[in-house]
Amino acid sequence: METSPPRPLAPGDVVAAYSEELSEWTAAQVTDLDPAWRTAGVLELDWSGAEPSSVDDLDEPAALRLTHHAHTGRLSHCNYEWLLPRSYKVLGNVPLLHDRRSSSYSSGWSIGGQLAMQRRWDRGERSAHHPGERSFLGAEIADLVARSEPFTDIWSISVTEIDSLDGDDIAALFPKLTRLSLSGNLGTLSGAAGLNRLPSLKTLFITDLFGMSAADCLSSTAVPGLEMLGLHSVPAEYATAMRKTWRAEIPNGTFVEITSPRKPDWVTENRDNPLRDWDGREHISAARYRKSVAQYKATRRAVLAALDDGTDAARLAELGRQFGEAFNQLDGTADPFIETEEREELFGALDAIVDHAQAQHGRTFDAARQHLTAGADGVRNW
Repeated sequence: METSPPRPLAPGDVVAAYSEELSEWTAAQVTDLDPAWRTAGVLELDWSGAEPSSVDDLDEPAALRLTHHAHTGRLSHCNYEWLLPRSYKVLGNVPLLHDRRSSSYSSGWSIGGQLAMQRRWDRGERSAHHPGERSFLGAEIADLVARSEPFTDIWSISVTEIDSLDGDDIAALFPKLTRLSLSGNLGTLSGAAGLNRLPSLKTLFITDLFGMSAADCLSSTAVPGLEMLGLHSVPAEYATAMRKTWRAEIPNGTFVEITSPRKPDWVTENRDNPLRDWDGREHISAARYRKSVAQYKATRRAVLAALDDGTDAARLAELGRQFGEAFNQLDGTADPFIETEEREELFGALDAIVDHAQAQHGRTFDAARQHLTAGADGVRNW
């Protein structure tokens, strides 16, 4: 087990970084380190200004207390990965301003955001988002390419529900990005090498997108400031190339998390599998995943056959009960794996079966959906 962070860091250290939300530098104090979880407690300070060179430049450091929105004066104190991001610097070490551990956890250091939100609140502005942060649906990007000049004032975007997206379009539309999050539903990301045209990029998340190869790898030379890389459910070839490139940058302050890389035939095999996200999920074993998919497929066949013959309420309720009981057995009692997210996905899988039947028959099966769901809900222990 590692006993110290990759970059030197100690309780009492005051760190500083530039904040896009504030358009100034801001600071925080490290309150504690947890080697078991590899986390650092980070207490934001109520300060911003020109780039500091020492703690003395902060005058008298004070902890930031939050009163915006639902906050009632609590400290802005959170646990992050204990890897100090590459753009952060240690100013010095001072006695702790707060000696209790935080119970909050988050991924990706982001000091400055809470201070900016608090200041907007104090000015009477009630928006929870900075105007430089935007969210888009994948389909909206194509319209922007056709109609818009580059958005040079936007530094953070999230694009969701991507069916098809070109990385070159992202780079052309948002050349000043420091944060980029892209997610699809077995969507295609073409021209991913175009993200190398985002030299200010610090944070990149890509989830459930395909079409990338090793040649699309983000270069540490083209994007030298990257400090957070998160890839989930992307092509294995792309994941391997990105890991090889960026793992060497971890000691310099780039946090790398790459999970569930997918083989070339995975998309074809799982396009109609609503439980596909369970493949590689940390607390779900490969054996349980295979058994879960097999049970889903058996239920799907039986339900579709029942709906071909009519809408027998008793039969559909029985199939729902069989589904619920099968997952009771899979979940077990010694080491259960079905939590809130998985429970919602299981009911979503039942919905997907009925949705498919409706598309096939050109009619609705609302009553069938209710009988199927009620059957599962009546017996489930998960």
